[in-house]
Amino acid sequence: MALPGPVLAPVDVNAVQRQRDCGAHGQILASRLDLGYYAALRPEAAALRLENCTLPESGWGLLVLERARPQATKRWTNSGEIHESRRLKHRAEKETREIPIPPALVAALREHVDAYGTATDRRLFRTGKEGTYSSSAHAYVWLEARKLALTPEQVGSPLAARTYDLRHTALSLWLYAGVPPAEVAKRAGHSVDVLLRVYAKCIDSQQHRINGKINDALDG
Repeated sequence: MALPGPVLAPVDVNAVQRQRDCGAHGQILASRLDLGYYAALRPEAAALRLENCTLPESGWGLLVLERARPQATKRWTNSGEIHESRRLKHRAEKETREIPIPPALVAALREHVDAYGTATDRRLFRTGKEGTYSSSAHAYVWLEARKLALTPEQVGSPLAARTYDLRHTALSLWLYAGVPPAEVAKRAGHSVDVLLRVYAKCIDSQQHRINGKINDALDG
């Protein structure tokens, strides 16, 4: 897995916004991608409603996730639709998940709502016909954005090859910043065991920082 990192990831998201041929769609999808990088969201982003968001004029905000809208083949959904509202992954029915969000994402979501409003059911992200953007739409815009943001050598590499890599980047960044694994797992919506198994290298990379803190304590 090749992750874009804390500097390159926002560049990739901004490149999505610069795609003239995508128009408003590029802007809307860029806001969706912001949720991957800043809040580590999965398909929950598609079901996010304005009521789920606390977006103050300044400072940190909060997302309270209630439902997800994963994409599946029509024959595998109860409604016959490609996207179907379901409970959160690894959560009981009606169980929610809270994710504090940084000022950068708060501002991006406020701008998004001001520019595009919401769907009739108050979802933040919807197509012109009130539907949900497909995974292929996200993939197309992301791949085009990579061409704008990366060098030709990077485009030909696995670096940030999938939009889902933004979620991995977010979790890796939180761990590298020293956020306790239990808190990262809570915000990510999975167990500490999965977190440590998948992102152990991110924790290992903090060894020199941890050694420095121990040295400071010993010297003190």
